Amino acid sequence: MNNIETIKAKRTILTKRFRLLVVVPIALLFAASGGIIHAKFSAQDPGVRGGALGAGDPIAGLTANELAFFAAGKDDFEQAEGVGDGLGPRFNLDSCVGCHTHPVPGGSSPAVNPEVKVATAFGARNAVPPFITSTGPVREARFKFKPDGTRDGGVHALFVISGRNDQSGDASKCNIAQPDFAAELKRNNVIFRIPTPVFGAGLIEQIPDAAILANLGANADRKAALGIAGRPSRISGSPNSNGNDGTIARFGWKAQNKSLLLFSGEAYNVEMGITNELFQSEREEETTCQFAPVPNDVTNTDGTTGLDTLSGIEKFSFFMRFLAPPAPSLDTPGGSLSIANGRQAFEAIGCAYCHTPMLMTGNFTVTALANKPVNLYSDLSLHQMGPDLADGIVQGEAQGDEFRTAPLWGLGQRIFFLHDGRTTDLVEAIQAHGSGSSEAKKVIKNFNALDEDAKQDLLNFLRSL
Repeated sequence: MNNIETIKAKRTILTKRFRLLVVVPIALLFAASGGIIHAKFSAQDPGVRGGALGAGDPIAGLTANELAFFAAGKDDFEQAEGVGDGLGPRFNLDSCVGCHTHPVPGGSSPAVNPEVKVATAFGARNAVPPFITSTGPVREARFKFKPDGTRDGGVHALFVISGRNDQSGDASKCNIAQPDFAAELKRNNVIFRIPTPVFGAGLIEQIPDAAILANLGANADRKAALGIAGRPSRISGSPNSNGNDGTIARFGWKAQNKSLLLFSGEAYNVEMGITNELFQSEREEETTCQFAPVPNDVTNTDGTTGLDTLSGIEKFSFFMRFLAPPAPSLDTPGGSLSIANGRQAFEAIGCAYCHTPMLMTGNFTVTALANKPVNLYSDLSLHQMGPDLADGIVQGEAQGDEFRTAPLWGLGQRIFFLHDGRTTDLVEAIQAHGSGSSEAKKVIKNFNALDEDAKQDLLNFLRSL
């Protein structure tokens, strides 16, 4: 054998060895996967959806006057309040839009938390509590129990106006202190809530009680097989409501508020400390910390136009009432086929029994809101959610482990999930629904039984909303 033939022979041997090294692992992978060659795939949250916002506009079909009321309400919704306007003495933030700003006014908690900055704005002497961070969600704090062991459940404002001196007023002589959050955290006595989006709220307000009850009663056998029950939150003696009313409340994490006006009045007083015609008493009556007449914001009976007479809470209500629902994406993320498959999986495993895709409004004086489909993905009812989500707060008709089914429209652009904003991961939020006595336990089991491609389709569908 000459030198050329020897070289060729060696190359042949090396080639065969290389092919053996490559083919054998592939063959093993082929055999181990049942004859299908694929890389391991795990479904994951696609993250906050980009592209068109699809939110923030007034609802279609409003009259010129209704649009004017919407615009006036939006202006007030975005206005920052000062000491002289009645801010505080105890408050969480100085504007509505600060809480409801992502992706546009009316939404939910933004990526950069404004509570960090407002704590010391204009010289205010506040410490930022450890559960408030610059990249975390806007939060309010509630205490589960009072020092004597009886139930509390109320909002304990994060900040005080002590030392604040803004353009509207000087609170440098106010010396009240923040709650002792460190002590309450040590007692495991603090729970958190994040802002709920208010897109499409006027449509939700106009869904008849009969439609909510009929939906709860539908598919009873299938719901029972999955352990799903649910009940409406009926107004029966909660604050600022008629105990004889008996109608269904629907706003707030625990469906504790019946109407947008009540929702507005409570938020104005609790979140900003501004009294109004619904909540006329200051939450903190220290005389050295009062800088505006009480109540701070009321109907202006001397107004020259209809808009001029409106109080702040009425304007907030009109903004929310006339704010359009968010528009879903047809192809993002994952493409239209994946989203369609995800929608089918969402219904097949039982999610849609609580997150009802559509309810209808009834007759109403505003034509744009009357007899309209409401694609909210909620039954607006209370459900037991198990120990992982229970907060121990009894509020309105809701017990410590009960929450209103959160509407899912607009979910694709939300940053923080669950009532306390504990996660930005949609998969983690889904799994939290499946613990202990949760009515969603079997549904989550069904979700976990899906193959990874089907899970991804379902996640893509949710992020398309």
